[in-house]
Amino acid sequence: MRSRESATADVSNMTSVNDRAIVAAQIGREPRAFSRVAVRCPFGFPAVTEQKPYDENGKPFPTGFYLTCPELVVAVARLEAAGGVERWSEQVRKSRRLRWSVWRANRKQRRLRKESAPSACRMVDAGASLRLGISGSKNSRKLKCLHAHVAFALANPGYELGESIARELEPLWPESCRSREACGLVPTSANTR
Repeated sequence: MRSRESATADVSNMTSVNDRAIVAAQIGREPRAFSRVAVRCPFGFPAVTEQKPYDENGKPFPTGFYLTCPELVVAVARLEAAGGVERWSEQVRKSRRLRWSVWRANRKQRRLRKESAPSACRMVDAGASLRLGISGSKNSRKLKCLHAHVAFALANPGYELGESIARELEPLWPESCRSREACGLVPTSANTR
């Protein structure tokens, strides 16, 4: 079994592989509105990306922080399939502290998106999507996508709701990376052990 340190060293030494290509391999398509890697997993791969509010054609991309780590994407999908969106929406409705957490995070999301938005003439929707919160939500009491809340929390520590959702995924990171191929890195014979 490879350690986290040796896996990270392997990735940091691969200067010919760029983050955008790894993200494309992780999500199975070219990333839209890609800005940068915001968070890396302990193995050095992109885990969360920050997206521009609009793609190069001016089409809105409402998710500011996008979960790309295949391990986390699967873990959050399991949580959602088990009724996680409804359960966490109910928790937000019941808890003033969580509602405040979502409100602050949505406000920060809107601010970050407005700061990085192009001029209004390059926006197909004339900037309407800049008023949306995490995962493109209009209603902060009804969650849409737990992936987006976990991604926002990983990129913006202190977001209580997202961190609470992420705690359900414990351990957050696996002991060994099972996603090297999903990250576009087919191991060579020297790196398979």
